[in-house]
Amino acid sequence: MNRQRWLAAGVLTAVLLGALSVYLYLKATPYQAEIDHGPSPEALANPYLAAEHFLRKQGLNVSHANSLDILPTLEPHQHSLLLLGDRYNMTPRQIDQVMNWTRAGGRVLFVAQSLWDEKTGQSNDLLLDRVQLHQSLSKDLRDPPPDILDDPYPKLTKLYLEDENAPAYASFDTAFHLEDPKNLAQSWANSGKATHMMQLNHGLGSIIVVTDADLWKNPAITLYDNAWLLWYLTADTKVTLLFNIHYDSLLSLLLRYFPQALVALLALIGLGFWRVGVRHGPVLEPAPRARRQLQEHLRASADFMLRRKGQGNLLHALQQDILRRVRRRHPGFEQLGVAEQWLVLARLTGQPTRAISQAMSPRPKQRLSSVEFSRLVAHLQTLRNAL
Repeated sequence: MNRQRWLAAGVLTAVLLGALSVYLYLKATPYQAEIDHGPSPEALANPYLAAEHFLRKQGLNVSHANSLDILPTLEPHQHSLLLLGDRYNMTPRQIDQVMNWTRAGGRVLFVAQSLWDEKTGQSNDLLLDRVQLHQSLSKDLRDPPPDILDDPYPKLTKLYLEDENAPAYASFDTAFHLEDPKNLAQSWANSGKATHMMQLNHGLGSIIVVTDADLWKNPAITLYDNAWLLWYLTADTKVTLLFNIHYDSLLSLLLRYFPQALVALLALIGLGFWRVGVRHGPVLEPAPRARRQLQEHLRASADFMLRRKGQGNLLHALQQDILRRVRRRHPGFEQLGVAEQWLVLARLTGQPTRAISQAMSPRPKQRLSSVEFSRLVAHLQTLRNAL
């Protein structure tokens, strides 16, 4: 009877599970979903990765460099050098190299990194000063004329081209403005209030100065005509982008993705040190005092005095002991001059005067080496034993 009940219960359970499965199958609706895992490690490390891919798709040869050391290997003809990184450590010699490379036919684009100081007549950007352009804050400029106030896109920079009815739009940072006090620029691009890009001829090449390069970074290059503008400025040339790529260190990657494993590893290392540091066997009892000899006591006393009072005190004590002994053997010794005292010591001890002078002279404060200290002590003991 019990067996039949268990069998019936099993059949009922199977029927219920089957009915539930059919119901869920009929009610379930399949769908597709995209999960955004964020930027790839390459995109996080290289802010201009999208710009590099875009230029390559346009058929341009694009490379990346971390420093200007690569400049002597670059052929200037039909080559664009984009200085997009920090240039505050750029030396005058490197600036001369860039200008000479441009004069030979290269095309250089760089970002103005410092404001013009009217008091000093310069900025902290040596390359910007070399091309004689100034950068200032747009908020310090006068308001534009009324006809410009009707601009529907005052925050966008407009580049007008020949045979084009509408300008190209780029999203430069409108907080900065480029000035051309020498009227050297051949072309420029403005927003509603300020100028954000200028191009100058230099020998056989050209120089392009922009207020910022954030519009060509990964998040903004797809906006407006930012990507097209980068291609327009580098068209028909090989392109070298110069900036430092930040790579995460191994430790930072381990902390980010495997923190539990690191904690376990540190705990294992700690246990290993604890295991190695465990004492094996009983603690050694201190040696009985009765077995110590007089020589050991004297050596211990000397070591203690050397540590507490230093070498000078021990040497001075030996010298004073020698002087006490010689005064007993030669009355009136202390009334003699130093040279006469050395002669008396030489006669009584049989040692040369020069050696006595070296041994009995006051010692400098600097610490002697172990060899020199031992030699001087032995010499003083020889003099004392001779008296």
